[in-house]
Amino acid sequence: MIDIHCHILPGIDDGAKTIEDSFMMAKEAAKEGIRTIIATPHLNSKYDNRKPEIIKKVEELNQALRQANIDVTILPGQEPRIYGEILEDYENNMIQTLNNTSYVFIELPSSHVPRYTEQLLFDLQVKGLVPIIVHPERNSEFIERPEVLYRFVERGTLTQVTASSLCGYFGKKIKNYSIQLIEANLTHFLASDAHNVGNRTFKMEEAMDLVESEFGMDYVYLFQENAEYLIEGKNIICEMPTPIKKKKKFLFF
Repeated sequence: MIDIHCHILPGIDDGAKTIEDSFMMAKEAAKEGIRTIIATPHLNSKYDNRKPEIIKKVEELNQALRQANIDVTILPGQEPRIYGEILEDYENNMIQTLNNTSYVFIELPSSHVPRYTEQLLFDLQVKGLVPIIVHPERNSEFIERPEVLYRFVERGTLTQVTASSLCGYFGKKIKNYSIQLIEANLTHFLASDAHNVGNRTFKMEEAMDLVESEFGMDYVYLFQENAEYLIEGKNIICEMPTPIKKKKKFLFF
């Protein structure tokens, strides 16, 4: 199994603090059958992780994992919080795409969708990049206005749901919305967004079991194959998205 979203690089964001933490995370991943992990450190106002540093840290961690006989391979990635100059920074070799493919993560604020998001997603695609919105199920505007996400996906943006969200660790509301996203073909990847082995661990095996029970093995294969296609830079499987219908609220007297 491949995990395309993980904060396993030590000491550079709110994920692994030390190399020992990275080892613990890698061992936990291996227990779940994960053999390849894309390291996606934050790039935001708090953490300034740029491509050259990420590549260096990935090489160092891979070397340390080999020496420790831990059979997990780390690939370079990044989780940039959306900002206006992201294309300019990409041109300046500061944005690390996922395993040096055309796929690039975009993180949105949890409370809203910035006004310029649609234009930026379009501009990224014009440049030949494929934007992937991470954890849309945890964005309150998407939950309240699912048509906003539908419009983005319909126009070529991809999304990635977090395993822990699907399994209910962020609450029932986020779990239900995660299920709706899968039902409506509005997400294309399932990943851990793991930060540690405690309260923010992988849960990929549990999530895949849930996908199998709720949607069948075809969806398990879809998520697994899309992760493989992503790291190889190939076109992923995209089913036709459908709008999520908001449930009517009934008043009982």
